[in-house]
Amino acid sequence: MHRKILETIREFIREHDMLVPGDRVIIGLSGGADSVSLLMILSELKKELNIELFAVHVHHGLRGKEADRDSAYAQELSENLGVPFVCVHANVAEYARVNGVSEEEAGRHLRYRILEEQRLFRHAAKIAVAHHADDQVETVLYNLFRGSGLKGLGGMRPVRDAVIRPLLSVTRKEILAYLEEKEISYCEDSTNSGTDYIRNRLRHEIIPAVRERINEGAPSNILQAAKTAAAADACFERTARRILESVGIRERREGGGVISIGISAEILKQEEPIVRQYVIRQMIGETYLSLKDIASVHVEEAEKLLFKPVGRRIQLPDGGYALRTYEELWIKKEEKKLFSQSGGEETGIMPVMTTFPYKKGQEIPKNRYTKWFDYDKINSALSVRYRETGDYITLAGGGRKTVKSFMIDEKIPKEERGKILLAADGSHILWIIGYRISEYYKITDDTHTVLQIQIDGGKIDE
Repeated sequence: MHRKILETIREFIREHDMLVPGDRVIIGLSGGADSVSLLMILSELKKELNIELFAVHVHHGLRGKEADRDSAYAQELSENLGVPFVCVHANVAEYARVNGVSEEEAGRHLRYRILEEQRLFRHAAKIAVAHHADDQVETVLYNLFRGSGLKGLGGMRPVRDAVIRPLLSVTRKEILAYLEEKEISYCEDSTNSGTDYIRNRLRHEIIPAVRERINEGAPSNILQAAKTAAAADACFERTARRILESVGIRERREGGGVISIGISAEILKQEEPIVRQYVIRQMIGETYLSLKDIASVHVEEAEKLLFKPVGRRIQLPDGGYALRTYEELWIKKEEKKLFSQSGGEETGIMPVMTTFPYKKGQEIPKNRYTKWFDYDKINSALSVRYRETGDYITLAGGGRKTVKSFMIDEKIPKEERGKILLAADGSHILWIIGYRISEYYKITDDTHTVLQIQIDGGKIDE
């Protein structure tokens, strides 16, 4: 089993061009069987593939001593393998409460955000996560049951941006056999055996029932169908990309970045409906830089505008809209707000914010009240405000610290802490004004656009 699973994964990595020699890879290491096997297998292949590994464990702040045990084991295993390790703490319960999502969803969001932060900090090329073939079956069924197009029916992609999934080529059974043969222990998550979560219901109830009552080979058939759906999805995406590259009309903001994109309505109407929808999805994706909040209904309603009178529009999430003009269909989105007015009114401080293209080697100002940040990493409208529960700053090396803890460590008197201004991107603090800035938002060689923040109000000359 040991040699077989290594060969299967080695071939899968090559088939999908997951890694190139010299890559530094961040491994999401929970301490469970799947991530432990991922770390072990990539450690075995490390020399052959000429890659460097770095293990990251996200401590969710849930499950008490059980979570502490997982963290300690992940660190011990990494050290035994000679793999650098870091544990990052995340307040999942607080994030779930503030954002109105389940703890499961909050944990997933924070986990990927932390892994990406670590990738950037450590100048890594890839993030390896431990999803396997059984997870893929669950994902495809989950997407099917909730309603999905080809993209969702294609399941998780082996490579998606910087994220790679080498274990999609093997089953959970094969993973456990590998660990047993290698006599490697792992941590059990007590929540995995429950049926509270949808995925666990699929895993423990629905899929076993399908195998027993319909077809023992159903999971393999689902995986094959997912591959076909993913291939069809990729084909339609390539077709849509060629159409947009040929006839798309782009309006750009100063310093780069698309703010709107249009296409000839007559040309698009000549395409099949599914191609039209793929083109529109790509138009939205290029304008929004993400399809996170875009549902199929948004795409379908935008497509209907091709056959509507001039001037009709439909609203899209986050201030965007699709518009039918005389000759084109347009997707437009308001530029990202640099500043939340409520923050300025609350504090009486109105920051001066400007953006401009970054030229490698530019001297970064040392002024205490004028700072530069990587504009493209900012997710929401900035605010200058006072401290709130859940605020955190990213430290050198990729660790996190709550603003409260930072102020305690800096020995800032308790009565003064509520008077210190913060430049905030949601709960992620760019700048504890007058003290320090977040490592995450610092200018790097990969920076394209600089956001300069200057705080007026008295001490900008310090």
